Amino acid sequence: MTDKPKGPASYFPSIEKKYGQPVNHWLQMVRDRADLKHMEIVNFLKTEHGLGHGHANALVAHELAALKDKG
Repeated sequence: MTDKPKGPASYFPSIEKKYGQPVNHWLQMVRDRADLKHMEIVNFLKTEHGLGHGHANALVAHELAALKDKG
């Protein structure tokens, strides 16, 4: 049995279903803008790609934390 994703990753299945792109598509957009502030990236995803605030925020939080962990 596998554990359900927790935190921001718990949004990923619904993001893929709603927006029709794999999560990595969105995470790459976040990585491409990692020099911006968290909310600047969230606002980009919302205004340019129509993501809802919760979905955009989850993607940004997840990927910026992963990048920070990588050092």
